[in-house]
Amino acid sequence: MGDPAGFKKYKREMPEKRPVSERIQNYREFIEEFPEPKLKIQATRCMDCGIPFCHGIGCPLGNLIPNFNEMVHLGHWEEALNILHSTNNFPEFTGRICPAPCEKSCTLSINDEPVTIEQIELMIVEKGFKEGWIKPQIPQRKTGKRIAVVGSGPAGLAAAQQLCRVGHDVTVFEKADRIGGLLRYGIPDFKLEKWIIDRRIEQMKTEGVIFETGVNAGEDISAKYLKKSFDIICLTMGARKPRDLNVEGRDLNGIHYAMDYLTQSNRINSGDIISPEDIITAKDKVVVVIGGGDTGSDCVGTSIRQGAKKVFQFEIMPKPPEHNNLTNPNWPYWPNILRTSSSHEEGCERRWSILTKKFSGNDSKVTKLYGIQVDWSERDQNGRPLLKELPGTEFEIGVDLVLLAMGFVHVEHDSLVKDLDVQTDSRGNIIIDSNYASSVPGVFSAGDSALGASLVVKAIAQGREMARCVDIYLMGETELPSTALAF
Repeated sequence: MGDPAGFKKYKREMPEKRPVSERIQNYREFIEEFPEPKLKIQATRCMDCGIPFCHGIGCPLGNLIPNFNEMVHLGHWEEALNILHSTNNFPEFTGRICPAPCEKSCTLSINDEPVTIEQIELMIVEKGFKEGWIKPQIPQRKTGKRIAVVGSGPAGLAAAQQLCRVGHDVTVFEKADRIGGLLRYGIPDFKLEKWIIDRRIEQMKTEGVIFETGVNAGEDISAKYLKKSFDIICLTMGARKPRDLNVEGRDLNGIHYAMDYLTQSNRINSGDIISPEDIITAKDKVVVVIGGGDTGSDCVGTSIRQGAKKVFQFEIMPKPPEHNNLTNPNWPYWPNILRTSSSHEEGCERRWSILTKKFSGNDSKVTKLYGIQVDWSERDQNGRPLLKELPGTEFEIGVDLVLLAMGFVHVEHDSLVKDLDVQTDSRGNIIIDSNYASSVPGVFSAGDSALGASLVVKAIAQGREMARCVDIYLMGETELPSTALAF
């Protein structure tokens, strides 16, 4: 390493955020630029630790973190970029929205604050774009093989780029009117501005990837057509089937799935015209977000920017333990500790161990939520925690907008999945083998479609690995690298 004692000399430092009062006035990213000299110092904190758990256990992509940290410390930015791109197609995405499990696996996390790996990754790729180092990689030969990728989320985009670069003709089908899937419609602009996606898509188009938007595979084009026209079909539609809340009053107006709400907000921010009567808005409303994960947090930040009167976030699970610093009590694995997002910082009342019992309303509109406190301390004979309602803790709260952010159960079982007749497991995910092949010859799957709802970084990793397996299936060998997939 550039300075083996750097971790002892310097403390972790992150870029500043714009003040809450300023940033909630718009949907722009609010992380201030981090000076390059400071970032070099942060890279110097990377230890000569011997076994870098950050890129083994921590990173599903197997990013060569100590290697690019050293290049940054030495000022060899283009080499750092080459190292980063060797394992990750889209570091500008993961550098913004990944929860950074690599940092939780950093050796410094045993008793100190970890290296700012995610920020270093982001600045490497952004410097690469700024300096013009990131150029299309056009294949020198064509194989004549045609591949259909259904779904343009992170798994589909990663697979498409890898397969195109080894000479296959790749067409990505997306039922929405723009490319990006979850990246485009599920993540608010204040976390990922959409020009960032467009910038990478332009590179992929130049490389030869064909994008077909507004095409619902299985409806607009049949499964039979896909099988006849393409050598391989890759299913990367994501896990878009939301988990519902089957309680009394669920059908009242004003209760919406989180993804419907976030998708519409992103469309409006992109300039789409939505009929006023169809707009879901939090303006001047009391909002309850049900679900304590990242999607729920995104709903909180969006509601605040829309001018909500008050925002609550209810989570059915108990409050995780709090820690005074960033050390990991479960090192080198992901810790179950309380996390506070930037959206929570902007103004939100969070409550844990809350079970929603029912809703009521007037004129078909929701006006009240009825809940109860629950306890998870008892366990069944298999050691699994049991949900127990606590008598006397019942409550009701006035509410104008309820957003269901309780996660996703599986890929949507639409006509494509049914007509292809691919097998699904008990959870509804597409069954794949160790080579990402489904039960139907020539049909592969990766990302949330096969994995279930998970992280963007895992989707990219699976998309890359599926591309490698597809290339071997078609050509008998491949030049594409294997991905770590440490999960």
